[in-house]
Amino acid sequence: MKNIFKNKWFVCAAALVMGFMSVSCDDEPDKFELTGGTPVVKYVRTVDPATKDSLLTGAYLDNQICLVGDNLTSIYEIYFNDRKAIINTSLVTEHTMLVTVPGSIPEKVSNKIFMYNKNGDVTEYDFKVLVPAPSVRTISCEFAKPGQTATIYGDYFIDEESVPLQVFFAGNIEIPRENIKSIAKTAITFTVPDNWVEGYMTVTSIYGSSRSSFKFHDTTNILFDWDGSHGGLASGQGWRAGKVHAPGDDADVEAIDGNYLFFGDVTMDGGVGATWAEDNFCFNYWPTSATEGLLSQRPEFAELIEKYGIAGLQMKFEICVPSASAWSSSALQMIFSPVSSVTNDNGNNNYYGDASLPRGLWSPWISGGSYDTGGEWRTVAQPLSNFTYTNEGGKAGRGLVPADLAGLTFFVWHGGIEGTTCDPRIFIDNIRVVPVE
Repeated sequence: MKNIFKNKWFVCAAALVMGFMSVSCDDEPDKFELTGGTPVVKYVRTVDPATKDSLLTGAYLDNQICLVGDNLTSIYEIYFNDRKAIINTSLVTEHTMLVTVPGSIPEKVSNKIFMYNKNGDVTEYDFKVLVPAPSVRTISCEFAKPGQTATIYGDYFIDEESVPLQVFFAGNIEIPRENIKSIAKTAITFTVPDNWVEGYMTVTSIYGSSRSSFKFHDTTNILFDWDGSHGGLASGQGWRAGKVHAPGDDADVEAIDGNYLFFGDVTMDGGVGATWAEDNFCFNYWPTSATEGLLSQRPEFAELIEKYGIAGLQMKFEICVPSASAWSSSALQMIFSPVSSVTNDNGNNNYYGDASLPRGLWSPWISGGSYDTGGEWRTVAQPLSNFTYTNEGGKAGRGLVPADLAGLTFFVWHGGIEGTTCDPRIFIDNIRVVPVE
């Protein structure tokens, strides 16, 4: 009898569920149904309820807008110029349609919305798709020399036949068209001309002009240039001043800007923290004393710290790693050190492993297994707000504070990630701290 009861209960429950599903499917008064006829668009507005009375005659790529009119449920396909937009039927009623302007730049500009019904009939509405002015974010090497190739990275680099894209150095000095090797939406590659000028660069397209967020040949607050040519220090200070090479010292690299720092000539094991090679992969700068020789007391650095704070500053430098001596183990540890950690008066290397002292870690080989620049120089940027790690890759528990910026150490060691055994040769120049812009 128990089994019969269970079976009867199951049948009844199943019937109830099926009945509920039937009612649920039939009881959808707002379910989208494609209608006949053609749409009428009266106006276009924003989707923000606070500004819904703001009417639009155009919108930027990837922006959502609201069409207002009649019989909008008859729209089967919609195009902005020659780019098809996606219709989300849950955002369509008879009188409104929320739709996102396609993110790709139109090839044929008509400044119209084309709405097709299921019969293929088309309704047009005047509307402009707005493309942003170029965004000029970074450059492959800020210190590229005349005759060398450099690439600007950003977005919306549009080269129209009627209005060709232009690239300028500071002072409105245009890079000759014949020097521009290629233009893509997100990259411009060019040969540096002889008449380059230090400062911000500008890219101009049919959609407007924008200034770069970097300076070409930026000599702002250079802390170490290894020869004093830009007001930086020519060597470190401490137990390891750093191995400084002059132009011509290395057959596999061309100097980018006079003397440069060299790390290498020792095999680095792939194990986590397996190789400790201070003499070959480290330079120290320790203040002379607790009150003298602090990097943060250099006038330009002190001014930047006061004006921008830690969060508004970044470390930059140029790096070169030949392909024949690629880097595939350990992190470049960038350690700012307060006088409480080390000075020339109390020289030590205990701060390397001090888990309470935050530092930046850079291991560019992780994503691809190894890293090289093909023997070319590249600019590296590391925001000081990211200097929050221990030597083993964990969190230090705090970020940098101005008092930390007294000394500086670069040391290729540990990082907490296993790599592969390698014989890297790493060249570094123009270590500087500049504003994040």
